[in-house]
Amino acid sequence: MAGACAHGNSPVSQALLEATDVAVFRGDHCLFSQLDLSLGSGQVLQVSGDNGSGKTTLLRGLCLFVPLEEGAVRWRGVTLPAKRDRYYSELTYLGHHEGLKGDLSVVENLRASASLSGSDAATLPAAVERVGLVNQADLPCRSLSAGQRRRVSLARLLISNTPLWILDEPLTSLDLHGKKLVEGLITEHVGNGGLVVYTTHQPLSLSGCDVQMLQMSDW
Repeated sequence: MAGACAHGNSPVSQALLEATDVAVFRGDHCLFSQLDLSLGSGQVLQVSGDNGSGKTTLLRGLCLFVPLEEGAVRWRGVTLPAKRDRYYSELTYLGHHEGLKGDLSVVENLRASASLSGSDAATLPAAVERVGLVNQADLPCRSLSAGQRRRVSLARLLISNTPLWILDEPLTSLDLHGKKLVEGLITEHVGNGGLVVYTTHQPLSLSGCDVQMLQMSDW
């Protein structure tokens, strides 16, 4: 089972991302069931819980990467996987693995991402500067530290131009400055009407944001 409680000082938004009575099993074991969530423009969902509680599985279920044994996920009122292509065109997922090509430079990796997502490559220089990788822009990603590779992934968010961000432990490998970067990116994104779902072991400071909290139970 998993429960959620919402808090925030913004008016309730019309739901864009919804999940109803969702259940996921690992083998014969139920990771969570009867899970409901509703997220609208300008809102954030923080998913917390111990290792093994199903946080990553929930996010992957919302992305349709793993099957949901029960319940339904809807985007803009349409039950998925109907109109899956439209959903994916409005979603950017950042998982545990950056998915970078080690022999390609920072800019080359981002240019490839922009091409695959149909994003505007003209935004790359500003994104690289924002994540603090100007001096590493032409280095192969295999030569970067883990924190720098995570920053390359964060740059993908900046060039994605998608309303929905789903982020699995976005603070992984980041230092304090990186944490502040993530907080700033999320705050700006929701301030511009985007919505964010993220998992974390370290609560973020998202001043002024309408944040819902979802606590996953131990399994």
